[in-house]
Amino acid sequence: MSNLRKGFPVLERYTYLNTAASGLLHEKVLEFRQEHDLDFLISGSVLKEGQGKLLANVREEVGEAFNCEPNRVGLVPNFSYGFNTLLEGIEKPKKVLLLKNDYPSINWPVESRDFEICYAEINEFLEENIVEALKKEQPEFFAFSIVQYINGIKLSTAFITQLKKDFPDVIFIADGTQFLGTEAFDFDATGIDVLISSTYKWLNAGYGNGFMLFNKDIEGKVSPKHLGFGSLQGKYKAHEGNFLGKFEPGHQDTLNYGSLGEAMKLIKNIGISTIEDQVNVLKSHAKKLFTEMNLLEDAVVKRGDHSSIFNIKGDDKLYQYIREKDIIVSQRGEGLRVSFHYFNTEEELEILVKALKAYKG
Repeated sequence: MSNLRKGFPVLERYTYLNTAASGLLHEKVLEFRQEHDLDFLISGSVLKEGQGKLLANVREEVGEAFNCEPNRVGLVPNFSYGFNTLLEGIEKPKKVLLLKNDYPSINWPVESRDFEICYAEINEFLEENIVEALKKEQPEFFAFSIVQYINGIKLSTAFITQLKKDFPDVIFIADGTQFLGTEAFDFDATGIDVLISSTYKWLNAGYGNGFMLFNKDIEGKVSPKHLGFGSLQGKYKAHEGNFLGKFEPGHQDTLNYGSLGEAMKLIKNIGISTIEDQVNVLKSHAKKLFTEMNLLEDAVVKRGDHSSIFNIKGDDKLYQYIREKDIIVSQRGEGLRVSFHYFNTEEELEILVKALKAYKG
């Protein structure tokens, strides 16, 4: 277990239960960033002559990790850039199914455009609500988070895969930001049409980098319009009119995408199965304890598989109380959001529980 924590010095300072807000910077990623900028300092454009190889390698590392061919991996600075670019390529009006109160970066861009919108409620019956909405409303698109950012309610990949088989004509657009990096994920097997993810959370890749995974059949169903000199630069974008290039019109930041590459190598070296096992242990123990303490909403308690994100009952005073004890969480929704990653421990969970029990209010 100590090996999983090595390289994250912040863990020596805090009980850090806040990956859902921001992942951590690993020393290996920091080393790359320092060497990159030192090389740029002393080499200038000579460094940039190798950027094509670096970006191609990152594409390949992401594709290998999530089973998506590298010529279908787009590199974007964040989820919102990729999602808005995609939405601009959808002919309107179209009907879109959203989850009510899903992450604002999903719902707001759709709601601000000329789409017809329908919603499915997020509660203990989420899967049934989605199926019912798809049958009743017959939308052309379904945009959703795999894991909910406020309370951690999760759609299983098995459910998504079956749902896509049952509704093959609906285009599925998934946000993987609160999911990828916590368990093994086979993109092509799910049937999802487009998955977009920022990588500063559970992938611990820092800020300013993200990616998009495209189903091989999505080209032609959406028509993104962004173009620039960068659209034709690189191993997987050499031909005019290529699909990836319409999401990458400008220069690409080798510092930030290189950081993503280093983070993916770290995950590969640890092993996603090792990560998944540790996350499963922590989330199961946490849900049991939080349920016993009556800290969770009914919708979470009544569901089966859950993510490692929990929203526990608490106000500003409780937040300040545990912050004074160097326990880092976030205020989200009506409570406090706590989240556990592979570098966390059961001892840290006990530290939080002890503080919650000691709080007098």
